[in-house]
Amino acid sequence: MARQERAIRTRRTILDAAAAVFDERGYTSATIGEILGRAGVTKGALYFHFGSKEELALGIFEEQLAVTLPPQSSKLQELVDSGLVLALRLCTDPLVRASVGLALDQGALGLDRTPAFRMWIDQTTRTLAEAKAGGELLPHVEVTETAELLVASFSGVQLLSQLRCQRQDLEHRVVVLFQHMLPGIAVPAVLARLDISADRGRRALDAGRMEPATGNVATEAGAG
Repeated sequence: MARQERAIRTRRTILDAAAAVFDERGYTSATIGEILGRAGVTKGALYFHFGSKEELALGIFEEQLAVTLPPQSSKLQELVDSGLVLALRLCTDPLVRASVGLALDQGALGLDRTPAFRMWIDQTTRTLAEAKAGGELLPHVEVTETAELLVASFSGVQLLSQLRCQRQDLEHRVVVLFQHMLPGIAVPAVLARLDISADRGRRALDAGRMEPATGNVATEAGAG
Protein backbone atom coordinates (compact mmCIF):
# COMPACT_ATOMS: atom_id res chain seq x y z
CA MET A 1 0.00 0.00 0.00
CA ALA A 2 2.81 2.44 0.85
CA ARG A 3 4.44 1.70 -2.53
CA GLN A 4 1.17 2.34 -4.36
CA GLU A 5 0.63 5.62 -2.51
CA ARG A 6 4.16 6.67 -3.41
CA ALA A 7 3.51 5.82 -7.05
CA ILE A 8 0.33 7.92 -7.05
CA ARG A 9 2.23 10.86 -5.57
CA THR A 10 5.03 10.46 -8.13
CA ARG A 11 2.55 10.39 -10.99
CA ARG A 12 0.87 13.56 -9.76
CA THR A 13 4.23 15.29 -9.30
CA ILE A 14 5.13 14.49 -12.90
CA LEU A 15 1.77 15.72 -14.18
CA ASP A 16 2.04 18.97 -12.21
CA ALA A 17 5.53 19.56 -13.60
CA ALA A 18 4.45 18.77 -17.15
CA ALA A 19 1.45 21.06 -16.82
CA ALA A 20 3.66 23.93 -15.68
CA VAL A 21 6.14 23.42 -18.53
CA PHE A 22 3.42 23.04 -21.16
CA ASP A 23 1.69 26.16 -19.82
CA GLU A 24 4.90 28.20 -19.96
CA ARG A 25 6.52 26.83 -23.11
CA GLY A 26 3.73 25.31 -25.16
CA TYR A 27 3.51 21.64 -26.12
CA THR A 28 5.87 21.74 -29.10
CA SER A 29 8.69 23.60 -27.32
CA ALA A 30 8.46 21.66 -24.05
CA THR A 31 10.99 18.87 -23.57
CA ILE A 32 11.05 15.77 -21.41
CA GLY A 33 14.30 17.06 -19.90
CA GLU A 34 12.60 20.24 -18.70
CA ILE A 35 9.75 18.23 -17.21
CA LEU A 36 12.16 15.90 -15.43
CA GLY A 37 14.04 18.86 -14.00
CA ARG A 38 10.83 20.50 -12.77
CA ALA A 39 9.48 17.27 -11.27
CA GLY A 40 12.76 16.18 -9.65
CA VAL A 41 12.23 12.52 -10.61
CA THR A 42 14.29 10.03 -12.58
CA LYS A 43 13.72 9.28 -16.24
CA GLY A 44 12.75 5.75 -15.23
CA ALA A 45 9.99 7.07 -12.95
CA LEU A 46 8.57 9.26 -15.69
CA TYR A 47 8.61 6.54 -18.33
CA PHE A 48 7.05 4.07 -15.91
CA HIS A 49 3.94 6.24 -15.86
CA PHE A 50 4.09 7.92 -19.27
CA GLY A 51 5.66 6.49 -22.39
CA SER A 52 5.91 9.78 -24.29
CA LYS A 53 5.25 13.49 -24.18
CA GLU A 54 1.88 12.83 -25.82
CA GLU A 55 0.93 10.41 -23.03
CA LEU A 56 1.78 13.14 -20.54
CA ALA A 57 -0.63 15.46 -22.34
CA LEU A 58 -3.32 12.76 -22.28
CA GLY A 59 -2.79 12.34 -18.54
CA ILE A 60 -3.32 16.07 -18.11
CA PHE A 61 -6.52 15.89 -20.18
CA GLU A 62 -7.83 13.14 -17.89
CA GLU A 63 -7.13 15.17 -14.75
CA GLN A 64 -9.35 17.98 -16.02
CA LEU A 65 -12.42 15.84 -15.30
CA ALA A 66 -11.06 14.05 -12.22
CA VAL A 67 -13.38 15.55 -9.63
CA THR A 68 -16.35 13.95 -7.90
CA LEU A 69 -19.13 16.34 -6.93
CA PRO A 70 -22.06 15.60 -4.62
CA PRO A 71 -25.04 14.04 -6.42
CA GLN A 72 -28.07 16.29 -6.78
CA SER A 73 -31.76 15.56 -7.21
CA SER A 74 -31.52 17.30 -10.60
CA LYS A 75 -29.10 16.16 -13.28
CA LEU A 76 -29.19 19.65 -14.76
CA GLN A 77 -27.98 20.97 -11.43
CA GLU A 78 -25.09 18.51 -11.67
CA LEU A 79 -24.37 19.86 -15.16
CA VAL A 80 -24.32 23.42 -13.83
CA ASP A 81 -22.13 22.39 -10.90
CA SER A 82 -19.57 20.71 -13.16
CA GLY A 83 -19.37 23.76 -15.41
CA LEU A 84 -18.96 26.24 -12.56
CA VAL A 85 -16.41 24.01 -10.83
CA LEU A 86 -14.43 23.79 -14.06
CA ALA A 87 -14.51 27.59 -14.31
CA LEU A 88 -13.23 27.87 -10.75
CA ARG A 89 -10.47 25.31 -11.31
CA LEU A 90 -9.37 27.11 -14.47
CA CYS A 91 -8.73 30.13 -12.28
CA THR A 92 -6.96 28.24 -9.49
CA ASP A 93 -5.44 24.99 -10.78
CA PRO A 94 -2.42 25.16 -13.14
CA LEU A 95 -3.00 21.57 -14.27
CA VAL A 96 -6.52 22.37 -15.46
CA ARG A 97 -5.28 25.53 -17.19
CA ALA A 98 -2.65 23.44 -18.96
CA SER A 99 -5.27 20.90 -20.02
CA VAL A 100 -7.47 23.52 -21.64
CA GLY A 101 -4.45 25.28 -23.13
CA LEU A 102 -3.24 22.06 -24.72
CA ALA A 103 -6.69 21.24 -26.07
CA LEU A 104 -6.93 24.62 -27.79
CA ASP A 105 -3.29 24.84 -28.93
CA GLN A 106 -3.45 24.63 -32.73
CA GLY A 107 0.33 24.76 -32.85
CA ALA A 108 0.77 21.61 -30.76
CA LEU A 109 2.56 19.55 -33.41
CA GLY A 110 2.19 15.79 -33.04
CA LEU A 111 -0.48 16.03 -30.33
CA ASP A 112 -3.93 14.54 -30.94
CA ARG A 113 -6.14 17.03 -29.13
CA THR A 114 -9.41 15.25 -29.84
CA PRO A 115 -9.36 13.07 -26.67
CA ALA A 116 -9.69 16.17 -24.47
CA PHE A 117 -12.89 17.23 -26.19
CA ARG A 118 -14.18 13.67 -26.58
CA MET A 119 -13.91 12.97 -22.84
CA TRP A 120 -15.59 16.26 -21.99
CA ILE A 121 -18.38 15.83 -24.55
CA ASP A 122 -18.98 12.22 -23.49
CA GLN A 123 -19.30 13.21 -19.83
CA THR A 124 -21.69 16.05 -20.70
CA THR A 125 -23.72 13.78 -22.99
CA ARG A 126 -24.16 11.21 -20.21
CA THR A 127 -25.41 13.86 -17.80
CA LEU A 128 -27.84 15.29 -20.35
CA ALA A 129 -29.10 11.80 -21.26
CA GLU A 130 -29.86 11.13 -17.59
CA ALA A 131 -31.57 14.52 -17.35
CA LYS A 132 -33.73 13.69 -20.37
CA ALA A 133 -34.62 10.27 -18.99
CA GLY A 134 -35.69 11.99 -15.78
CA GLY A 135 -38.00 14.40 -17.60
CA GLU A 136 -35.82 17.48 -17.05
CA LEU A 137 -35.31 18.37 -20.72
CA LEU A 138 -37.74 19.69 -23.30
CA PRO A 139 -38.87 17.07 -25.87
CA HIS A 140 -36.92 18.56 -28.80
CA VAL A 141 -33.51 18.39 -27.10
CA GLU A 142 -30.92 16.12 -28.79
CA VAL A 143 -28.40 15.37 -26.06
CA THR A 144 -25.24 14.84 -28.14
CA GLU A 145 -25.73 18.01 -30.16
CA THR A 146 -26.48 19.94 -26.99
CA ALA A 147 -23.38 18.56 -25.27
CA GLU A 148 -21.19 19.57 -28.21
CA LEU A 149 -22.72 23.06 -28.25
CA LEU A 150 -22.17 23.49 -24.51
CA VAL A 151 -18.53 22.36 -24.67
CA ALA A 152 -17.84 24.60 -27.67
CA SER A 153 -19.54 27.56 -26.00
CA PHE A 154 -17.66 27.07 -22.74
CA SER A 155 -14.37 26.83 -24.64
CA GLY A 156 -15.05 30.13 -26.39
CA VAL A 157 -16.21 31.88 -23.25
CA GLN A 158 -13.13 30.87 -21.28
CA LEU A 159 -10.84 31.92 -24.12
CA LEU A 160 -12.46 35.37 -24.29
CA SER A 161 -12.18 35.71 -20.53
CA GLN A 162 -8.51 34.72 -20.65
CA LEU A 163 -7.71 37.25 -23.36
CA ARG A 164 -9.59 40.11 -21.75
CA CYS A 165 -8.77 39.74 -18.06
CA GLN A 166 -6.81 36.52 -17.36
CA ARG A 167 -10.10 34.73 -16.49
CA GLN A 168 -10.89 37.03 -13.56
CA ASP A 169 -14.53 37.19 -14.69
CA LEU A 170 -14.83 33.59 -15.90
CA GLU A 171 -17.25 32.36 -13.25
CA HIS A 172 -19.59 35.26 -14.05
CA ARG A 173 -19.32 34.57 -17.78
CA VAL A 174 -20.19 30.88 -17.27
CA VAL A 175 -23.21 31.89 -15.20
CA VAL A 176 -24.32 34.08 -18.11
CA LEU A 177 -23.76 31.17 -20.51
CA PHE A 178 -26.02 28.90 -18.47
CA GLN A 179 -28.63 31.63 -18.03
CA HIS A 180 -28.90 31.97 -21.80
CA MET A 181 -28.63 28.30 -22.74
CA LEU A 182 -30.67 26.46 -20.12
CA PRO A 183 -34.07 28.08 -20.88
CA GLY A 184 -33.82 26.55 -24.36
CA ILE A 185 -33.41 22.99 -23.08
CA ALA A 186 -34.86 22.73 -19.55
CA VAL A 187 -38.42 22.09 -18.46
CA PRO A 188 -39.58 25.37 -16.82
CA ALA A 189 -40.31 23.79 -13.45
CA VAL A 190 -36.78 22.32 -13.33
CA LEU A 191 -35.21 25.56 -14.54
CA ALA A 192 -36.84 27.51 -11.72
CA ARG A 193 -35.14 25.30 -9.11
CA LEU A 194 -31.59 25.49 -10.47
CA ASP A 195 -28.89 27.32 -8.53
CA ILE A 196 -26.78 29.14 -11.11
CA SER A 197 -25.16 31.65 -8.77
CA ALA A 198 -21.53 32.70 -9.17
CA ASP A 199 -20.45 31.09 -5.89
CA ARG A 200 -22.10 27.76 -6.66
CA GLY A 201 -18.87 26.30 -8.03
CA ARG A 202 -16.95 26.98 -4.81
CA ARG A 203 -19.70 25.47 -2.68
CA ALA A 204 -19.95 22.38 -4.87
CA LEU A 205 -16.19 21.87 -4.96
CA ASP A 206 -15.87 22.25 -1.19
CA ALA A 207 -18.54 19.59 -0.76
CA GLY A 208 -16.94 17.24 -3.29
CA ARG A 209 -13.55 15.62 -3.59
CA MET A 210 -10.80 15.24 -6.14
CA GLU A 211 -10.27 11.82 -7.72
CA PRO A 212 -6.80 11.88 -9.31
CA ALA A 213 -6.37 9.43 -12.16
CA THR A 214 -4.01 6.75 -10.86
CA GLY A 215 -2.87 5.14 -14.11
CA ASN A 216 -0.40 2.27 -13.69
CA VAL A 217 0.63 2.48 -10.05
CA ALA A 218 0.41 -1.09 -8.80
CA THR A 219 4.02 -2.19 -9.19
CA GLU A 220 6.17 0.88 -9.64
CA ALA A 221 9.00 -0.76 -7.66
CA GLY A 222 11.98 1.58 -7.45
CA ALA A 223 11.07 3.77 -10.40
CA GLY A 224 10.13 6.83 -8.30
